[in-house]
Order: sequence, then C-alpha cells, then structure tokens
Amino acid sequence: MTRPLRKLYVALFLGVLTLLLLWSLRGVLSYQAPNQFSVLDGNLATSFENHYDKQFPIKQLGTNVWAALDYVLFNEGRPGVVIGQHDWLYSDEEFKPVADGQQNQRDNLALIQGVRDQLAQHDVLLLLAIVPAKSRLYPEHVGDNRISSQRKDLYQRFHRAVRRADIAAPDLLATLQAEKHSGQLFLRTDTHWTPLGADLVARQLSEAISRSLVLNGQPQAFVTQPTRQKPLQGDLTSFLPLAPLFEQLLPEPDQLQQYQTQAADAAGGSDALFADSDMPVALVGTSYSANPNWNFSGALRQHLQRDLSNHAEDGQGPILPMLKYLQSDEFANAAPQLVIWEFPERYLPMANDLSGFDQAWITKLKSNSSQQRLASSHSH
Repeated sequence: MTRPLRKLYVALFLGVLTLLLLWSLRGVLSYQAPNQFSVLDGNLATSFENHYDKQFPIKQLGTNVWAALDYVLFNEGRPGVVIGQHDWLYSDEEFKPVADGQQNQRDNLALIQGVRDQLAQHDVLLLLAIVPAKSRLYPEHVGDNRISSQRKDLYQRFHRAVRRADIAAPDLLATLQAEKHSGQLFLRTDTHWTPLGADLVARQLSEAISRSLVLNGQPQAFVTQPTRQKPLQGDLTSFLPLAPLFEQLLPEPDQLQQYQTQAADAAGGSDALFADSDMPVALVGTSYSANPNWNFSGALRQHLQRDLSNHAEDGQGPILPMLKYLQSDEFANAAPQLVIWEFPERYLPMANDLSGFDQAWITKLKSNSSQQRLASSHSH
C-alpha cells in the first residue's frame, strides 16, 4: 500500500469512527427505561443493551463498512479469497504458499502410494482424478494476482509423480483446456466446476477406464436431464461480507443449471435410483464429487454405464475420506473393482489432521516399499 493510500485509509478510518460515534449517541438518547425496573437484578442493564443493539448494530455495520472499503479501494476480501477481474473470484489456496509445503507433499504422495498398495491387496484398482486449479484453467481472469512458486507448476509435478509411480491419472487439464470454448467449466464466484466441467471429466475418466478395464456386471443405461436453473452466490462470496448494507457491490451470481441422473428403466422416481447393490465402482473425494449441484457422480454413472457408491465428503479434503473408506465395513465386506479418487491439486501441499486414525496403520501406509521411488520422482 503506497503512502497516499495509507493516509486515505487512515482518514477514512477516522471518519467512519466519528460517524459511528454520532450514530451510537442516537441509541443512548432514544432509550426509555421501563416503568418498573430494579437496578439490583440487572433487568435495567439488559433492557438498555437490547435497545442499543437494535438501534446500533455496530458489529454488522463495522463488518460491512470495512469489507466495502477493502473491496472498493484495494480489491481485497477476507483471507480465503483472491479477487480477479471481470467478477471472477478464486480460492487463495490456489495462490499462497503453505508452511512446510514440501514436506506435506512428500507425506501426501507417500499416502497416495500407500492407498494404491492397500487397494491392490484387495484386488482393487485405483484411478486418480487430479482436478486442476481454477486459476490454472482460467488464468485470463486472475489479473495482477501472483501465484506462489510452490504452486506455479503444481499440477504438472503432481501428475508426473503419480504417473511415474504407475498410478493411472488421466490429464484432465488438457481436456478441460481443449473444451473451454464449449461453455463455462468452473463457476465464476465459486471454487467448484460447473456441471459441464464435471461431465467432461467424467467422460474422460470413463474413456480411460474402457481402454484398460472391463467393468463387472451388465452395462446399464443412465439418463441425465436438466432440472432447474437457479442463481448461485458461490462459496467464495462468503469472504466478502458486504451484505446487507453493500450487497449491491457483490459480483453477479452465477447461473447454475442443475441436472439429475437416473437409471433409464427407473420407473419409481428417486427412490428407485441405483438400487443394484453390486457396484463395481466407488467414488471418493471432496465436495467436487459430494455436492449434487455439479452432478459429477451422476455423469460418471451415465458414461460408465454402471452404478457406483459415492464416499466423497464436503469440507474434508481428499485424503481423510479415502482413509475413512479404507477402514469402513463397506470396503471390507464388498470391495469394488475400481476406486476413482477425485483429488484437487491444491490439496497436495496441505497438511492433514490424521489424529483420528491408528498411527501404526498410517505409518505403514507411508512406509511401503515404493515410497522412495514416488518421492524421488516428485523431486525431479
């Protein structure tokens, strides 16, 4: 921030404080005590506090005012969002470096190798779906925001590492880049992909599977149909606390076309969907897979022509849901033929809280015989 801007910011700060002080006096002067009250039981203080809060909601007002100043003057939001051009918002996790990021990458790559080996012990194949960062697919809207060196070529390094470790991982970035002309593939105000982007990825994964694997069971037809279109204020707008006073400053909502996938012969509506318990495919991942707004699991069903079980979770990252799944009764009693692991690239350098798992098991996952090869391939 330059010196003139700092002076302007201080002046605005003092001006707003003065206005807040004057406004607060209205709340004091307009107070009328109840006809009957007792100073000793605290009812008078409670009555005054309730009146003052209604007349002068300082917390909400202050939050809105400072958020508006940061947004309008400095093009900034709360930590968590990076404001690009043309009303595009990005997660700051795609830009900022992570403390101990290199060690976290080594640990996570070792866990990925361990998961692959654990699945192999049950004759289960792993397909890794590395989701590229939104800023990597849409750099034209990033503006002057700089991506840290730790993340600049993260997708390429991640992809090379797992491929050299003989883990199947189709190049989703190349497919999405080639199809940008077909429509918007990531939401403008949200972290996630659009249903179109999710469908393109599902199609590529299905084609990769069909080239190397014959899935168990008979093919089953699934049909995807549009349901409704709705405005969506994306998750990244939560880092712009402008409402209600300055709600008009927020970027225009995305227009989300929603879809639903069901078996072609499902006559009983949603209760009859995917009733077959023999599922050759399991999906594990993050909110990219768990949130029905994007219909990723539905698109996979349609393109694979097979039912699947979905073990993705919101807000947990990609590793914790996978570890939970490996220790679940469902995996122990009915392991699938294939596990698709949706893994956004930005999570690779992030630490994970693994305290809820048996540490001896975690150590064993990390210390498999192929760990050194995977870690060394990453260093190249």
